[in-house]
Amino acid sequence: MSDSIAIAERGVALRLEGVRRVFDNQLVVIDDFNLSIDAGEFLAVLGPSGCGKSTLLRMIARLSPPDAGRIVTDPDAFQVQYQTAFVFQDAHLLPWRSVLDNAALPLELMGAGREERYARTRAVLDQVGLADAEARYPSQLSGGMRMRVSLARALVTEPRLLLMDEPFAALDEITRRELAADIHRLWAEHRPAIVFVTHNVEEAVYMAGRVVVMSAGPGRIAGEVIVDGPVVRPPGFRTTATFRETAEAVSRLLAGKVAA
Repeated sequence: MSDSIAIAERGVALRLEGVRRVFDNQLVVIDDFNLSIDAGEFLAVLGPSGCGKSTLLRMIARLSPPDAGRIVTDPDAFQVQYQTAFVFQDAHLLPWRSVLDNAALPLELMGAGREERYARTRAVLDQVGLADAEARYPSQLSGGMRMRVSLARALVTEPRLLLMDEPFAALDEITRRELAADIHRLWAEHRPAIVFVTHNVEEAVYMAGRVVVMSAGPGRIAGEVIVDGPVVRPPGFRTTATFRETAEAVSRLLAGKVAA
């Protein structure tokens, strides 16, 4: 095992302390947000539309600074470039680049040579089921395939922190389930810390070992629910009493009816 892969498997711990974000019109989007995430944890963040979920991810990724409080990773995931990766709801692929070149883009920006970046990228494309599609262009791909390219592009640098902003939102149910299995398998192999944002209760419970529920704006933590069982779900997990009971507990939190 290479040193870089060993590092990726350890993930990072993440801590948000008193985080606040205010937009230009003085709208408070997130206020007094406190959260700790363990190294290698798979966490889902759930909340109603407009509660600040995407804003939260952007602050964690340092794409948008908090107006108060601080966000700390241990070890520092930003000390070395590309230790944090972001998967957006839209794949954001460059239409003039092939699947291989889209997925290899972070390595190219890092200065990796052509032979090295293509070898590493082909290995990741194989992991996400796109080994036979490397020469295609985005216009030739289905929505699920485009999202797989986006996932490969995020994973090619072996990130220690992976941020995912509603990556399944535009996909059909069959594709959602296939990608969920892919992400669980890749998480089990490399163990980055994952923060997975969604507005779907069952998706949150299925994907993560812990679900944090945000209140309506300004976004605060309304509560959290631990999901019993292994994160890589066994067959039929969605039909179990554990899944149904956990989804109901999360739904009650989302509706503001009980505390977790």
